[in-house]
Amino acid sequence: MFNPRVLPCMRALMRGTAAAMLLGAAAVPALAQDWQPTRPIEYIAPANPGGGWDTLVRTTARVIQEEKLAPQNFAPINIPGGGGAVAWAQIAAQKGNPHRLFAASPPIILVPLSGASRFTHKDFTPIARLITDYSILLVRADSPYKTANDLFNAIKERPGLSVGGGSAPGSMDHISMAGAASAAGLKPAQVNYIAFSGGGEAMTNLLGGHVAAVITGAGEAQAQLKGGQIRALAVSSPKRIASLPNVPTYQEQGINYTFDIWRGIMGPPNMPPEAVRYYENMYARMLKTDGWAKARDQLGWIDAYQNSAEFGKFLDAQHAQFSSVLQDLGLLRR
Repeated sequence: MFNPRVLPCMRALMRGTAAAMLLGAAAVPALAQDWQPTRPIEYIAPANPGGGWDTLVRTTARVIQEEKLAPQNFAPINIPGGGGAVAWAQIAAQKGNPHRLFAASPPIILVPLSGASRFTHKDFTPIARLITDYSILLVRADSPYKTANDLFNAIKERPGLSVGGGSAPGSMDHISMAGAASAAGLKPAQVNYIAFSGGGEAMTNLLGGHVAAVITGAGEAQAQLKGGQIRALAVSSPKRIASLPNVPTYQEQGINYTFDIWRGIMGPPNMPPEAVRYYENMYARMLKTDGWAKARDQLGWIDAYQNSAEFGKFLDAQHAQFSSVLQDLGLLRR
């Protein structure tokens, strides 16, 4: 039997439930709303066009647009100078800006350690590590040097023989070349390393005959190798790269040496956590697309994704590792 005294209680309960539902509905959008970029992203390669940073920025920007992974365009911008230091100074001044990102690789560790920049990896926000590449030793197609040992023997006999690279002294290309030379029996100081403001400028000087060889990333050398103007003496991978099956490793030539070049994306200091989450997730999705797979394979890159937290820990470990390497080479600056 219905009890009329229950009705006021039921009405009160329903009013309370409705109010709670309204409050909950109002709260849901605030909790569930995801951050998204509201204007084009300034997507910075801290060097001239043609190098590894530039290749990463332009390739990922194209894939992001083609795969419709973001509501805004990623606009590549080149800011050369100081092996990355000029760009880093500008980016560091944009604290909290979620619409500015830049390509990063070992120089973000090496350049500050060698004293060429006052900004370290700690001054920026890690977003995601994306790929691993390898270092490749190149000469002109008409060069008399046929193997890596040919070149190293020539450097022993002619100490002034120059090797160019697209990173600053004490940075990635220099360290890669010094390490290979050391493994081949030379003193690192015997390598006359010439620093250019990017891989593209280094390649231009090689083709012009201004340097005997160039050390750079394997991915950024693919087009020139296919064009036949240059020839590769060695690659720093543990085994031959699938996209460059005719290029021998250092190890195949009796030089016990490997060197990998990671590349990733970072942002200004103090970026909002929700923006960091957005970008790291976007890059994780990008690496699963067909467009990325095609570009990656053409460039000979290897996927090596890490999210922001993992990337940050990796950078700290790289700092410790490279500090030891530079100290051994006499290039560490405090």
